[in-house]
Amino acid sequence: MKKTISATISFALIALFAGNFSGCSTQPNSNANTVATASAEPTPDKTAIEAQLKALEYDWPRIIKERDGAAVRKLEADDVVLIEPNGSLGAKDADIKDIESGEMANDPQEISDVVVNVLDNDSAVVISRTTVKGDSYKISDDKGETIIHEFRTLDTFMRRNGQWQIVASATVPVRTPVSPESTPSAAAASPTSKGSPAARASSPPKAAPPMMQRSPE
Repeated sequence: MKKTISATISFALIALFAGNFSGCSTQPNSNANTVATASAEPTPDKTAIEAQLKALEYDWPRIIKERDGAAVRKLEADDVVLIEPNGSLGAKDADIKDIESGEMANDPQEISDVVVNVLDNDSAVVISRTTVKGDSYKISDDKGETIIHEFRTLDTFMRRNGQWQIVASATVPVRTPVSPESTPSAAAASPTSKGSPAARASSPPKAAPPMMQRSPE
């Protein structure tokens, strides 16, 4: 009698264990699905991002002319990395000081050939060309002093707290100006567009929208 009861109990326990195991093995991996869903990012609206960043780049001539230091404070990140046309490192504070002093306001600038490469919803790389009408920007080397009228700038933008800011920018002088036909997506600056910031008169201007110390765009 005891043996029969024992056998019956053992069978019941085995059946219960098998049922639980089967239930566990068929449950969907909700955690995996959640992770997969969370990692998916929305497709960036490239058209909208391009329009926003081009507007910022084309605004530099106005910023310089109106000595709008407040615009530079907003546009350049506090930790921005800047490389001047002469190879030296720039600084946001110096850009603001140059803009507000009006040091570059007398040399009209024009921004063109702005090309935006959207990386994702919150980052993009922008290249542009800055043409300076005056003769204030000069570069000295072992061959003497050269007046520079054109600069190329590469700006890296990031969207922080819903606002686009320049986090890195490098500007190089164009010693032999190129014709618009030879550059990609050439476009004249519109009346309402922003122009690239001019560089200090003591050093070549920058082309990107950041500081004026950088090569003028």
